[in-house]
Amino acid sequence: MSTSVDDPAPLDDPLSRERAHLAGSRAALRAMREDVESLDIRDVTANWVNAEVLARQIDERIKALADLSDTPLFFGRLDYLHAPGADRAEGAEGERFYIGRRHVHDHDGDPMVIDWRAPVSQPFYRASKKDPMDIALRRRFGYTRGDITAYEDEHLSDPAEAARTSKLLQQEIERPRVGPMRDIVATIQPEQDEIVRSGLGGTVCVQGGPGTGKTAVGLHRVAYLLYAHRERLARTGTLVIGPNRSFLHYIEQVLPALGELTVQQATVDDLVAQVEVRGTDDAAAAVVKGDARMAEVLRRAVYSHVTMPDEPVVVVRGSRRWRVPAYELQDIVRELLNRDIRYGAAREALPQRIAHAVLVQMERSGEAPDDRVQDAVARNAAVKAAVKQIWPPVDPAKLVLRLLTDADFLAEHAEGVLAEEERKTILWAKPVRSVKAARWSAADAVLIDETTDIVQRTHSLGHVVLDEAQDLSPMQYRAVGRRCTTGSATVLGDLAQGTTPWATRSWDEALAHLGKADGVIEELTAGFRVPTDVITYASRLLPHIAPGLAPVASVRENPGFFDLRTVAATDEVVAACSELLRNEGSTGLIAADARVPALAEALTAAGIGHLAPGEETTAETRLTLVPASLAKGLEYDYVVLDEPQAVVDGEPDERTGLRRLYVTLTRAVSGLIVTHAAPLPPQLEG
Repeated sequence: MSTSVDDPAPLDDPLSRERAHLAGSRAALRAMREDVESLDIRDVTANWVNAEVLARQIDERIKALADLSDTPLFFGRLDYLHAPGADRAEGAEGERFYIGRRHVHDHDGDPMVIDWRAPVSQPFYRASKKDPMDIALRRRFGYTRGDITAYEDEHLSDPAEAARTSKLLQQEIERPRVGPMRDIVATIQPEQDEIVRSGLGGTVCVQGGPGTGKTAVGLHRVAYLLYAHRERLARTGTLVIGPNRSFLHYIEQVLPALGELTVQQATVDDLVAQVEVRGTDDAAAAVVKGDARMAEVLRRAVYSHVTMPDEPVVVVRGSRRWRVPAYELQDIVRELLNRDIRYGAAREALPQRIAHAVLVQMERSGEAPDDRVQDAVARNAAVKAAVKQIWPPVDPAKLVLRLLTDADFLAEHAEGVLAEEERKTILWAKPVRSVKAARWSAADAVLIDETTDIVQRTHSLGHVVLDEAQDLSPMQYRAVGRRCTTGSATVLGDLAQGTTPWATRSWDEALAHLGKADGVIEELTAGFRVPTDVITYASRLLPHIAPGLAPVASVRENPGFFDLRTVAATDEVVAACSELLRNEGSTGLIAADARVPALAEALTAAGIGHLAPGEETTAETRLTLVPASLAKGLEYDYVVLDEPQAVVDGEPDERTGLRRLYVTLTRAVSGLIVTHAAPLPPQLEG
């Protein structure tokens, strides 16, 4: 059921009626939470393990039913025209549905708020004058600190009413940002909704320029999939992968605000953290180590440990001796090598295969051995000794260490794969005593992870979201792909924002490395975050950093604030920050990494408190000092960008530097001031 259009209300003006429904919905949510809190599980659990599991599930349910005072329970309303039918949308004549972040029902079980992910909610995002989807009225609500203060109606089925831009929608998009990233559930656009509601079985790659909402789309897709396939994903798991800890901290509140508390978050470095990373590679070495060809080098190196037997295995049981000749052992080894199983799995199968060969001989001699005899033969000392010689165990970290320190071993297994110069590039200059003593780099850790997967299959999750994917190397894509071999992925990124020497050149290539070559590529080109004047200026760089890529078209009615200023001293940069802090919302001061310490000192001297990326802004401290290398994925209402040329010069090559500059230019939601003493990069000249 839904709330009837002609429900009685003590107040007869529409705004009061909607406020009354909000109050009733909050009361119903409190009652739902109290019902869960009052559950007594003492008599329904068979043992303490079941009790612990059930108690944890109840605790998670209680947290999911929390009422966030500043977050409205519903943000829209749909009034349907007709009763449900074979060719009608779901709804009944005179019914209305309030659309919100989670489902809320009254004491009779009737819904007061419908989850935004439910099928009946879809027209809130998709319906238009051209295709009303059986909707008579779509109402949007305006809120101030959790209270309804305005509403706006669209009569989709009324041909006399012209299509117009929603003012409340624009206000919500442009609302000042303080604190971590928030959900966009009230402002999802039709092209975004199509991606959000795409099925679990397929992988989707979203190319989106700054401000197109690709990160939010990816997170909302996770929330939708958990709603539509909760039991399956509860078994297989979901994971969101971001570029760094600051980014993950920035987005970590989005899914809990939508009632989803079980999604794990990690960086690629977290996934492959089998060794302590204490070293760094130069760009040339990192490019070679990140190349997909390294997978073949590692595979060859692992399987080089297999030795064809040239001696028989003799198993003594009681007074009998059973002999498995060398040629039969060789056939067993060849068969295992030809099968598509991991090195470790084949090694575990080898003693059983040898034991089976012995049992065949026993049966031929008139004995009737069973599985227990086969297991005993597999554990026989002679069999174990043969397996150790034929198929020895491989330690992934030790193998990678040998490849990086033994020129002959590397040359043997990289023959025809890596050129001699490439091999020299990745060889360590000095020998290392042990795995623990090695100064592993992030790229080395990925090689160890690849080797580990060759030895033993990596556990696969049901769904993985990979954000800022354009910065991953082919080997890093493979590391992520291993985590979703039996699941699907949502890949998010912008080719123009690739700021690593190995940055992605095409999404088709990236999906192939991920193991999802059949993934669908979608492009978001409508910009909802970056103001028109700002994105127009930043787009001057596109021909130099991503030729052929479509520029973002801002749909913001407010052109935003944009200013170029020549400054003589750091004090003027600080003054620009002070100016922007007079506005409501957050401010970011973004600068080349090398200039951050001096700017931090200047801010402190001026008495302006500031935060580091990932620290949560408050009403008292709304300025974040952001190194250019950490700006990707973050957003602020206002931004001061210090010395664009220094941002470019801080990277190993001009193209990467210009891409980093493009990122830093596109972090502002409402206004941008660019300050510079040095000349601007010529690519920015109009």
